[in-house]
Amino acid sequence: MKQKLLLPNRFKRVGWFILIPAAVLGIVVVVLDYGTIKINSTVFAIYADEILGKTHYFSFVKTDIVNTLVGAFFIIGSLLVGFSKEKNEDEYISNLRLNSLLWAVLVNYLILLFTFLFIYGLGFFNIMVYNMFTVLVIFIAKFNYSLCRNSKFVSNEE
Repeated sequence: MKQKLLLPNRFKRVGWFILIPAAVLGIVVVVLDYGTIKINSTVFAIYADEILGKTHYFSFVKTDIVNTLVGAFFIIGSLLVGFSKEKNEDEYISNLRLNSLLWAVLVNYLILLFTFLFIYGLGFFNIMVYNMFTVLVIFIAKFNYSLCRNSKFVSNEE
């Protein structure tokens, strides 16, 4: 079975090279309370709504882009890691990949449901922001755990 949507295996290493620093920097930004590290720049925005200010459409705005850069690099790295072929991609690994993706979506939405029912205020907003990344994180963790677990099982039988 040929996977047309998977990237070549060499992109996995590039993905890890992007993902790990982005994750570390993301944690640093969150721990340091979002305002310590700043990179102010003028960027093009399709829509920008300033707090107690004007709304801008299709214009250039001056803003801090640290969160944008960290988030973009995290997503790019995660996509490269999660959707690159394994060295020996076969139907069994494709099945593990699909099951891991289904499991990640299910767990992510169970977390989201719990959040809707029991978390309110700014905490809810924070969880919604993190929720953008959790599907990819859970998928990568589950898929690699399944690969590791099944490779040990296969090597013990031989």
